[in-house]
Amino acid sequence: MLTSIAAKTSPAKKASSGLLSRWRRDTRGSTAAEFAIVALPFFLFCFAIMGYGLYFFTTTGLEFGVETAARQIRTGQAQTGAMTRAQFQQLICDSAGAFIDCNSSKLKIHIQSAAAWSGITPTPCLSAGGLASSAGSGSDALSGASGGASQAVLVTACYEWSVAQTLPFLMLGNMGNGSSVIQAAATFRTEPYQ
Repeated sequence: MLTSIAAKTSPAKKASSGLLSRWRRDTRGSTAAEFAIVALPFFLFCFAIMGYGLYFFTTTGLEFGVETAARQIRTGQAQTGAMTRAQFQQLICDSAGAFIDCNSSKLKIHIQSAAAWSGITPTPCLSAGGLASSAGSGSDALSGASGGASQAVLVTACYEWSVAQTLPFLMLGNMGNGSSVIQAAATFRTEPYQ
């Protein structure tokens, strides 16, 4: 008489086979396992969005501050009002918002003027030791650099954004210490205010 293969299986194999099939059907904990797989990429993606958002928010704030302060030079108010470089920098900081640290070592302002655009050579923000220093001191009158009426003017603000050091996985840092340089500029011809 022929016996079937199923009849010849031992009770131990039946028990392990049943345990294996029950384990395959059991879905408890699958959500936790799936979350563990996607959690790190998900949180890195969220932090990247926040980091780039902060970067662009700071850039936009600095651009707005430079544009607002440069209007004082364009209309002649800075020259006729004997505004100093420190006052001009403070005007940029007040307009830029709270994300800009107005420490003098983190924000450098370069102002150049000439009769024609060809007479202006943009100053680079970076030098060998970090940010390129501004010409003159904070107590110098702004009119020396901004020129008079109907002059071509370039105002450049260079800001060391140190938040890039705390977010190294975004690779925003372009300075030796891991910080990022954010640059904003305004070019214009001053009005004939005299």
